[in-house]
Amino acid sequence: MAAGRTVVVHLVADEGMPSVLAEWLTESLPSALAARVHGGVRWQVCSATTVLRINEDGDIPIVEIAEAHRDGRRRELVVLLTDLPRRAGTHPVASDFSTSGDAALVSVPALGAIRLRHRARSLVAHLVAHLLENDPRPDPETRRHSAQERMTGKLGDLLAPTVHISSKHEGVDMHLGLVGVRGRLRLLAGMVRDNRPWRLVPNLASATAAAAGTAAYGLITSSFWHMADFLSPPRLALISLAALAAMTAWLVAYNHLWDRPSDVGEREKAVLYNLSTLLTVLIGVAIMYALLFGVTLLAAATLIDSAYFGRELHHPVSIVDYVRLVWLTSSVGIVAGALGSSLESEDSVRRATYSAREAERRARAREREERRESSPR
Repeated sequence: MAAGRTVVVHLVADEGMPSVLAEWLTESLPSALAARVHGGVRWQVCSATTVLRINEDGDIPIVEIAEAHRDGRRRELVVLLTDLPRRAGTHPVASDFSTSGDAALVSVPALGAIRLRHRARSLVAHLVAHLLENDPRPDPETRRHSAQERMTGKLGDLLAPTVHISSKHEGVDMHLGLVGVRGRLRLLAGMVRDNRPWRLVPNLASATAAAAGTAAYGLITSSFWHMADFLSPPRLALISLAALAAMTAWLVAYNHLWDRPSDVGEREKAVLYNLSTLLTVLIGVAIMYALLFGVTLLAAATLIDSAYFGRELHHPVSIVDYVRLVWLTSSVGIVAGALGSSLESEDSVRRATYSAREAERRARAREREERRESSPR
């Protein structure tokens, strides 16, 4: 590679978090590449947001999409960023790369739930450096530093829960897979974050209304006051956990969010997807519970006079008594919210639970199951 040569890096991203990361990388990636790849290379990084196409096998055609985003005038590398979880056999995949196609793919969920920008920059810089090392005409300076990069890359692989896996897909040389419990937990956390569980509350209007209405009823009912005063904190905590579990189980079961593939090879994948669904719904329900608790506590402090409250309970009251009452009414409200969620359509619950890519994946999986069941045996 001649000194001073310009290399263009196209970042092509799905909508959502991949697009946000791509826009941030246009500013931060050149300095990371300059520190990693030597030889006087000038870097030009640009980003584009689109819906990355998925073929019939559920894979993203990396080389085809990359070719469509080149103008052919300079050395151009293309890195795709998607929020679609990827697997190679039993290993979750963080990235794919094609040296012949000067292209790579990053699966954003595999980056985990925290430090996304740092991990994305490190991984994309690693992929770009690897693609550039395979230039058939590297200059001596670049080749010398590339050898050093390979050495540090091996050390990085030793410290990180990753492994290189040979690819069976046409045009794709290798997958970078996550290994071990730590790698799977990172992918699981990334899948849950990508589903954005905090969207569950505003998208389940009927459930929220039912929960709030029931909690409000409990605030003005003396039987709730006496029950809350009688119950111990461990019992109240147990009621809360039971309420959270009940609403989570109801949302998952009633809206058919649980994957049950008939194909044996798909069942192991379904375990991870089902865990991400369960955690997404549970976190969303917990957020609803926390918001309901806060609003109900404010309402209790406003509506219930402490003197009247004390006369009903036959002892002086404090903030602890208000908290115990709100604790009980919020738990009962969450159970009512589970029943109220029955008024929501299954599609609206799915939209609230899944990212766009995960919803697309599940729709394709259902279509495959239907075709398999309808085909003659």
